[in-house]
Amino acid sequence: MTNVLWHTWSGTQQVSPRRLIAPNSTADVVAAVHSAAGEGLPVRMVGSGHSFTGVAVTDGVMLAPTSLTALRSVDPEAGTATVESGLPLCDFNEALAGHGLALANMGDIAVQTMAGALQTGTHGTGRDTGGLASQVRGMELVLADGSVVTCSADENTDLFDAARVGFGAFGVVTALTMEVHPAFLLRAREEPMPLDEVLERLPELRSDNEHFEFFWFPHTGQTNTKRNNRADGPAAPLAPFRAWLDDEFLSNSLFDAVNRFVRQAPAAVPAINQLSSRALSARSYTDASHRVFASSRRVKFVEMEYAIPVGHLPDVLREIRGIIDRRGHRISFPIEVRFTPADEAWLSTAHGRDTAYIAVHVYRGVPYGDYFADLEAVFTSVHGRPHWGKLHTRDRAYLERVYPRFGAAVALRDRVDPRRRFGNAYLDTVLGS
Repeated sequence: MTNVLWHTWSGTQQVSPRRLIAPNSTADVVAAVHSAAGEGLPVRMVGSGHSFTGVAVTDGVMLAPTSLTALRSVDPEAGTATVESGLPLCDFNEALAGHGLALANMGDIAVQTMAGALQTGTHGTGRDTGGLASQVRGMELVLADGSVVTCSADENTDLFDAARVGFGAFGVVTALTMEVHPAFLLRAREEPMPLDEVLERLPELRSDNEHFEFFWFPHTGQTNTKRNNRADGPAAPLAPFRAWLDDEFLSNSLFDAVNRFVRQAPAAVPAINQLSSRALSARSYTDASHRVFASSRRVKFVEMEYAIPVGHLPDVLREIRGIIDRRGHRISFPIEVRFTPADEAWLSTAHGRDTAYIAVHVYRGVPYGDYFADLEAVFTSVHGRPHWGKLHTRDRAYLERVYPRFGAAVALRDRVDPRRRFGNAYLDTVLGS
């Protein structure tokens, strides 16, 4: 297919590739890679477009995995499920539930493709289990020479360590083998809490809960906390009206209307945030894990997120609070804070260290350059690592200082893709050309 304009969900990136192909099989991906090589064109596999960076962009051959959606196998005894790269995470959750299985942890949205979510380092919040990269047990990739390889902790281990969070730089991911667990219920407890109390009680809140996160409303001293822990049941989901009121009307429809208003009247943001934070009420419910982990996000925004060593979090948040006040930023979106344990994937933002994630957002169409730049300076002062799919300005010179195995990853890329068949401008910046 030609004459196609592809763009990300938020509109931060758009491109017209030379050709868009929807492969039906791994063999079709191999054929597309060979064809692109014959024409001297780069190849990139896209996902659902939920990244904000140019990680998936190409003006060459773009592969859309809309037909690579099979659940190839499920092995409850081994605790694994093999799925093709293009299946949306939400559909994978439902398929697993049909087998009485679930992922141990996941992020707060689930519309990404499996490979797209993995390749950009998607994570949730967890005391014992980290992001998707820590739950991968094997991968199938098509390399730049057209060969199909598998990798795991026991086979092609360097490729496995590099490509789990590899943003397509090492090969086209066609299938993943994920670690899965018997399906379980989560008891969600959400309640407002002053920011100072959250920071004071942070060690306790993290250690006493399997999954803890909070949202801080700029221009206020208030947060909304969320604690998710396994429950024996029975399931007790929110009443349909309460779920619609909280999660559809207030969190999406009304929030979108408020942001459209303050985009034209930014001086109103502090007062509105005060009202919003005071309007929150505590709630608890119990439901299937994937329904508790993920929520609907229909309000479009632009985002930057950094992973920092967890011990720096209180000081960093206090500095951000001061910057917002001093610099006169008017921020209508809550700042989201989550946590994961260290993992081993070479380019995972949690590689080798317990990590706190700070995600900052602005409503689509609102200027964000100065705000993001001010906060990025704070994040990088504590050796923060940017989320690969969210806006940042870091380059190879910086990244190789904060990733201990960065050099090994670059050397491996030189071996498996010396001609940069899978390259693009974003990879030139973060990995080098």
